Amino acid sequence: MANKHILSLEVPVVSNCGILSVKDTSQYTDDLAIDCEELLITPPGFNSPALIKVKHGFDLNINGCSLGIQTSDCGSSRSIIPDGVYIIRYSVSPTDKVYVEYNHLRVCCILDKYYKILCDIDMKPCAPSSERADLLSELAYIRTLIDAAVAKVEYCQSANDGMELYNYAMKRLNKIDCSSICC
Repeated sequence: MANKHILSLEVPVVSNCGILSVKDTSQYTDDLAIDCEELLITPPGFNSPALIKVKHGFDLNINGCSLGIQTSDCGSSRSIIPDGVYIIRYSVSPTDKVYVEYNHLRVCCILDKYYKILCDIDMKPCAPSSERADLLSELAYIRTLIDAAVAKVEYCQSANDGMELYNYAMKRLNKIDCSSICC
């Protein structure tokens, strides 16, 4: 039996919402050539992917211009890459047979909002008041919703269910007004 490439990618959660990080974690065999490497990324709301030419072993931080999300001022500014389901496909020759494809739920913006709320909470190393405890419980539930949304998209292959959970988490996060509790 001939050796074969085992393609895989890592798409880590990043705190810089202006980039999408993608790393090649494939295992390549020395018995086969590695030709025509392609990384195709379809952002949420797009019908066709952005083609990114890569060389195996890549570790990329991709911006909105590379994805076609940002179409102006690419040399001077960076836009936020939106949250949502990204379809990421990596292939080598023959590209119709040797590929790996992932659904990735980007959660950078929602986590940024979540962490900002945590920063606004005046936490003390003691038991919280009941009002603050309720807020912390709500935040824990929201974080669980975010994690469940990622699991639905990336592990259960259910993009619609994942986005439903993501939207519900964002709705609950937007309702938090910690002006009286946090500071």
